[in-house]
Amino acid sequence: MMEKPKKTQEEEQSPPQIAAPDGGWGWVVVGSLFFSSALVFGLIRSLGVFFVEFVQYFGESAQAVSWITSIGLAMQQLLSPIAAAASNVFGTRPVVMLGGFLSGLGFILASQATSLLHLYLTMGLISGIGWALIFTPTVASVMQYFAVRRSLAMGLGFTGIGLSSFAFSPLFQYLVEAYAWRGALLVLGGLSFNMIACGAVIRPLGKPNVVLKTENSSKLNKCSSLLSRIYEGFELSLLSHRGFLTYSIALTFFNAGYFIPYVHLVAHSHHIGFTEYQAAAVISVTGVVDILGRVASGWFSDLGKMRMPHMLVVWTGLLGLSLMLIPAAVVYSGLIVVSLMYGFCAGAMTPLAFAVVPEIVGMERMLGALGLLQLIESVGGLLGAPLSGWLKDHTGTYTVSFIAAGSFLVLGTLVTMTLPYFWSCMGPPPPSPPKRKSQDGSIEGGLLTQTLSSNSAPDTLCPLNDIPYSDKE
Repeated sequence: MMEKPKKTQEEEQSPPQIAAPDGGWGWVVVGSLFFSSALVFGLIRSLGVFFVEFVQYFGESAQAVSWITSIGLAMQQLLSPIAAAASNVFGTRPVVMLGGFLSGLGFILASQATSLLHLYLTMGLISGIGWALIFTPTVASVMQYFAVRRSLAMGLGFTGIGLSSFAFSPLFQYLVEAYAWRGALLVLGGLSFNMIACGAVIRPLGKPNVVLKTENSSKLNKCSSLLSRIYEGFELSLLSHRGFLTYSIALTFFNAGYFIPYVHLVAHSHHIGFTEYQAAAVISVTGVVDILGRVASGWFSDLGKMRMPHMLVVWTGLLGLSLMLIPAAVVYSGLIVVSLMYGFCAGAMTPLAFAVVPEIVGMERMLGALGLLQLIESVGGLLGAPLSGWLKDHTGTYTVSFIAAGSFLVLGTLVTMTLPYFWSCMGPPPPSPPKRKSQDGSIEGGLLTQTLSSNSAPDTLCPLNDIPYSDKE
């Protein structure tokens, strides 16, 4: 009898491969993404209703009030690497549940605000930290459960954003009129606590990797090993990856313009003479077509007729054009038509913006890439809305603000077109597996490494659209 080959030390220490079921409990995780994304980005999109109230109550400029949303959005993205690392150590369930508690606590404390600084620290800082702990781990969990139907699952999960945008804006307007802005923020805090339940239903496919391991070595080696694990756990090697850096710059531009309408579109509608409910209805209209855009984009992407980076460029270019057309819509019917175009394109680009990441960095480094990507793009989210408010304060209208927002989207589209292998009709060649140091106990992967190993994987787990970029052209 032939002797079986012995496993190498690296193979013995690597985490077991667990195939993505492409269904089953994964649909419950998609439902968790649906509700959590609705309660995170649906709130962010609909906070424009409070924008007018805060300007009037505190007597501050549009630029100063815009920082509330920008700080919250920036914190959500800035702390995403921490959320990814915490998920690698503790698992996604407790991390998301903690995020749900913090997001609700921030709104409840904000209801007692006496100054804008108070709102910065509560709605901006505390709720923003909670959003960071929720979004990235939940998105990663959906990707863990789906390989072949990943884009469709992401599109369905993100429809919660469009649905909440449709429902929240008029609901918030009613709450402000019935209970004033303080009572309305209390209700939002109660709604946000539901994200604790969203985290409770997440069932990871495998145990998370613990970064810190007990080692029988010298103190110097322990320090070196710790630094190595931090380096690999946060996937800092991606900072020298050309495709990842290019895409990070593109998403920073996207982020700078994407949220401006949700902060200032209601105020713009007031400014050109429409009533409060007419202005709120504009956001609701964008929410309806946003849902259609997300589902249509995810469904068409999974057909494999067109590469995802190419589809992303189409939708972001059209989105930038629609933003530039908003100031030209001076009658209500025209504003509704432009908002329909904007909402559909915004919805279509969102699932693609995340689903294209495995094609750039590979599935093994997905979790770390998501965290670093949102950290980098937080610059755009932090500065976009305040810049728009500053332009309004100095021009007296929101015309230049929306033109600037559209310009950011167009710039991001042009940067995306410089990705390696973008002009190729076929996907890029698979890279050589990234080197991992197993001798010193370095982390071999993260939450998503358990789904797909770079050394060996079934064909069903690596469809054409998910072939990663190599670090070298």
